[in-house]
Amino acid sequence: MKQQRHTVIRELLVTASVANQDELRKKLAGRGFHVTQATLSRDIHELRLSKGPAGYSLPGGEDAAEDALPGIRDILHSFGLEVRPAANLLVLVTTTGGAQPVAAGIDYEDWPEVVGTIAGDDTILIICPDEQQAKALKTRIEGYIG
Repeated sequence: MKQQRHTVIRELLVTASVANQDELRKKLAGRGFHVTQATLSRDIHELRLSKGPAGYSLPGGEDAAEDALPGIRDILHSFGLEVRPAANLLVLVTTTGGAQPVAAGIDYEDWPEVVGTIAGDDTILIICPDEQQAKALKTRIEGYIG
């Protein structure tokens, strides 16, 4: 969902000027993406959009893609070691010092299976709404860890 939303935001900015967040939110809603202001702010940050007199614009230059933050797949592959279920909770074990960036990456994904995360140094507690969603998320994370 997030990747699709990012694609639509890029398309909107290429085809029309967007003066502010509210206008962008309305245009996204017109394309079927109903988002909160917080989600839209994260998207703007992640896409590295800049705002000028004409409104929002995509980052320029050929190096823009190289400067992009790593995706959650890369983060989990690099730092994730193991995920263990506990009812509607998951305990994700990471490399030493890896819990904070992994938890931040999970939080930014805005997955519906994640109510929230709590990160220590090498362990993350992921809270899910129910056991079924925890199982689905566990399978996804294991696929990313490799």
